[in-house]
Amino acid sequence: MIQKSIRKLTEYGIVTGLITEADRIYTYNRLLELFDLDELDEDDTDVSVKTEDLEDILAEMLSYAHDFGLMPEDDIVHRDLFDTKIMGLLTPRPSEVISTFHALYEKSPRQATDFYYKFSQDTDYIRRYRIARDMKWTADTEYGRLDITINLSKPEKDPRAIAAARAVKQSGYPKCLLCRENVGYRGRLNHPARQNHRVMPVTIQDSDWNMQYSPYVYYNEHCIVFNGEHVPMKIEHGTFCKLLDFVEQFPHYFVGSNADLPIVGGSILSHDHFQGGHYEFAMDRAPVEREFQVMGFEEVEAGIVRWPMSVIRLRCKDRNKLTELSDLILERWRGYTDESAFIFAETDGEPHNTITPIAHYKDGKFQLDLVLRNNITTEEHPLGVFHPHQELHHIKKENIGLIEVLGLAILPSRLKTEMELLEEAILQGKDIRSMEDIEKHADWVDKFLPRYEHVTEENIAGILQKEIGLVFCQVLQDAGVFKRDEAGMAAFQRFTDSLTRDS
Repeated sequence: MIQKSIRKLTEYGIVTGLITEADRIYTYNRLLELFDLDELDEDDTDVSVKTEDLEDILAEMLSYAHDFGLMPEDDIVHRDLFDTKIMGLLTPRPSEVISTFHALYEKSPRQATDFYYKFSQDTDYIRRYRIARDMKWTADTEYGRLDITINLSKPEKDPRAIAAARAVKQSGYPKCLLCRENVGYRGRLNHPARQNHRVMPVTIQDSDWNMQYSPYVYYNEHCIVFNGEHVPMKIEHGTFCKLLDFVEQFPHYFVGSNADLPIVGGSILSHDHFQGGHYEFAMDRAPVEREFQVMGFEEVEAGIVRWPMSVIRLRCKDRNKLTELSDLILERWRGYTDESAFIFAETDGEPHNTITPIAHYKDGKFQLDLVLRNNITTEEHPLGVFHPHQELHHIKKENIGLIEVLGLAILPSRLKTEMELLEEAILQGKDIRSMEDIEKHADWVDKFLPRYEHVTEENIAGILQKEIGLVFCQVLQDAGVFKRDEAGMAAFQRFTDSLTRDS
């Protein structure tokens, strides 16, 4: 079996362009070495391979590796470490990949990213077959069509693997998952293998940055743009400059930054990075509902976006003017307090106000969407006042980062099973409060179920998906610093009015 698997994987490498026909024998020999084999059996039969066969090929190889003692445990962590090592043998050196990317970029940025995205999938750095398992649907709301996903592509670790990882000596290499030292790294029980990982160097504002794709692509061409140095995230003048510089180089991509404070920030605040990609989110489609003008910036189109969170949209052909106005808004927002809207710039010396910025290049103009954020907590809302409220935690408890801000819900994998149990319980009229795994959803079901006259096996899944979408919409409203009622919009206008005052 392993002999045929070696032939099939080599053929996969040729079919996808990772290697050429000239590399065939070399690749055979590298794989024979990995599997501690001395020779390749004579086999005259043709091997036909499609891209989608990769999962099965690797599964065959992993079974062999475990059976013959090459892989000590047959759990997800050891399997991921070993199959990444396998794919590393088919992955070209960084210099080759970078050279191809640059050559294609000279023709068009789109061609370069098309190549790099496919390459990252072909090497199995982005595991297509896992991404395909994610649950995805859309939900119509008063703010447009939101994207909902239940993330199933990030595998849950076996308890044995978790225990083994704890026993591994802690290492500071690489410093984090974004550092460029991950390229080609073999990994360990508490750090993913990256032999099949290649990053693209990019120059942003005369400094060394890199681009890669997220291995868990939540949307089309979900990329990460990260500083060449391990330095903390900070929203400042340079952030706006870098975002606009990137979209000028890759005008078909958006790029944005998570905020730089806990609760409203991203999961990796220790390494300066952005997220971007080639995708149109619900917030991108949201219109400006009220325009305003800031004195001294008359050439910049400015307005409040019709969105559950508090968003200021700026558009201008002049990058510098756009950056200057963004600086002013950030400066004013950092120091802004409006007690009537429960917005405090700081309490006990702890700052609360920051911005989630998102950049585009559209119709010959640069665009910055500035999402106002505040991370204040209270006894009633210990996880954040402008955070999903307690009654919504059964669906979404995690921080609202850049991707959610844009209108794409990333929901925990537990929901898949819980929704299946809920479907059964509702159809059979069971007491949800007596069911340990789903009792957390009981109040929610009691609230929405009376709105549906007929609930059947055919429509129950759609009903739950619709209601989850409405919960996510409420999550975004909870995260909005200026609420969508009359008082909240008046408070939002007071802030935009303050931008023209001397202070």
